[in-house]
Amino acid sequence: MKKRTILLTGGGTAGHVSLNQALIPELLKMDFNVEYIGSKDGIESELIPDSFPEVPYHPISSGKLRRYFSVKNFTDPFRVGVGLLQAMQVIRKTKPAAIFSKGGFVSVPVAMAGKLLSIPVIIHESDVTPGLANRIAMPFANHIFTVFTETLKHVPKEKSTCTGSVIRSELMDGSAAKGREICHFENDLPVLMVMGGSQGSAMINDAIRTNLSELQKQYNVIHLCGKGNIDESLVDLPNYCQFEYVTHELSHLLHMTDFVVSRAGSNSIFEFLALKKPMLLIPLSRQKSRGDQLLNARLFLQQGFAHVVEEEELTPERFLAEMQKLHMDEDLLIENMTRAEPPKTAYEMAKLVAAHTKKN
Repeated sequence: MKKRTILLTGGGTAGHVSLNQALIPELLKMDFNVEYIGSKDGIESELIPDSFPEVPYHPISSGKLRRYFSVKNFTDPFRVGVGLLQAMQVIRKTKPAAIFSKGGFVSVPVAMAGKLLSIPVIIHESDVTPGLANRIAMPFANHIFTVFTETLKHVPKEKSTCTGSVIRSELMDGSAAKGREICHFENDLPVLMVMGGSQGSAMINDAIRTNLSELQKQYNVIHLCGKGNIDESLVDLPNYCQFEYVTHELSHLLHMTDFVVSRAGSNSIFEFLALKKPMLLIPLSRQKSRGDQLLNARLFLQQGFAHVVEEEELTPERFLAEMQKLHMDEDLLIENMTRAEPPKTAYEMAKLVAAHTKKN
C-alpha cells in the first residue's frame, strides 16, 4: 500500500516551527510521508532542512499581515496570492491526507489552498488568544487544537479541542553533564539560563550584561542572545557562556539549568514547566506585539508557576531584585509546577493529527 502524506506548515519564528519539529519523527515512525511548506527565508527554511534532510521542503512566497501602516501592506497581498498558487501546486503534487498548520504568515495561503482542494486542514494554536494568521486561517480549518482551555472562548467550539501542551521527547532526555561540557563551567554555582527568543531581545540582553559582574558572583550564566547579538568582548569571561541560538544542545543546557529568565512564548514556558524550572518571565509588551505573551505570563503567574515583570518596569536594579525573589521562592514554584497537568508527548499529538487525516 502506498504511504499517505502529511503536509506540515508554519514559520516565521521558532515557536511556529518547534512543534512541527517534534511531530516529524513521530509521523515518520507511523509510516507517513512528511513534507513541509515554509517561506523562502524564514527561520523554518534553516531549521527543517538542517534537522530533517529526508523531509522535502517546499518554499513559497508569503506576505506579512501588519497591524501598522507600511507601503508593503499594498504589495504583500500579491505575495500571498502567489503563495496560494504555489501551495496549490505542491498540494496537487503531494496529494496529502492532511495539512497540519502551526501558524505564522506562511501558513495562511497553505490553509486556503487545502480548503480549495478539499484536503483536511488542522490548525494548532499555542497562545491564549489566536494570532492574526491563525484567525485568518480558521475558517479554512477542519479542526483546531489549542494548548490553553481559555483559548476555546476565542475559536469555533464545534471544531476545536484543547490538548494541553506538547513537549518534544528529546527535551526530557538531556544530560546536565553534557551541558557542563558545552559551557565549560568549572564550579558548582547555580545555573541561570537567559532566553530572549530566536531573534533575541535587546532589552533582556542589556539587563543581563549591565548586571553581569554581579550575576557572575551568584550564577553560571547561559545567555541565548539572538542572531547577531554575541558580544565578542565578553567571550572569555568566567561563569558566562553566550550563544546566538541553540537547537540540539538545548535539552542538555536546560537539564543543567536551575533558573530561567525568558520571554513568555507558549512553547518555551511549557517546556520550562515540564522540566520544573523556576522562571522569571518578561513578556513582550503590547507596544511590540498583540499582547499574547502578557496573557501567557499572567496565567502562569496566577497558577504559581512563574514570576513576571513587564518590560516597561524593568531596570538593572529591578532585575536583580526579581532574581533574588525568584531564588527565595524556588521551592514553592517547583512544588506548584509538580501539581501541573503533565504535557502530551509528541507521539500522542501525532496520533491526534493522524485521526483527522483523509482516508484512502
